[in-house]
Amino acid sequence: MVVAMDMNPLLWLIPLLLLALANGAPVLTTRLVGERWSWPLDSGARAWDGRRLLGGSKTWRGLLVAVASVTAAALLLGFSAGFGVAFALSSLLGDAASSFVKRRIGIEQSGRAVGLDQIPEALLPLLVCYRPLGLGPGDVVAVVILFTVGQVLISPVMFRLGLRNRPY
Repeated sequence: MVVAMDMNPLLWLIPLLLLALANGAPVLTTRLVGERWSWPLDSGARAWDGRRLLGGSKTWRGLLVAVASVTAAALLLGFSAGFGVAFALSSLLGDAASSFVKRRIGIEQSGRAVGLDQIPEALLPLLVCYRPLGLGPGDVVAVVILFTVGQVLISPVMFRLGLRNRPY
């Protein structure tokens, strides 16, 4: 395999870990505490098409847990708290944007949309935080692809472990 000059596969581990935390911490928290404290980010509001803005699975609790988890990990990895907050919030913004688009095109909450489910939540934090992570353009593309493929492959395992409601 030929690796482009600006690509460093060892650098990919940190953003993949942070993306996994931003994505996984809210899911794990739901399994641990159920629906307690899970107020939807969109407060049940509906868009012009009559569908929810985001859906009930995007919650304030999930946002807080993801930001806290990613920030703690960032600090342990030698980054600043501000970096952790920026990475987590931009990942969650990408995830919320994909949920918004999915609702507009008629995909129900937790419905599958390969690529749309992964790319915005991976790409946005990498674009915001690529410099402190030491990533070049090829690294960003590689991490987005690895995160997308990883999510598709790991979701059935998480379903079998009872961490996801659907196998995707």
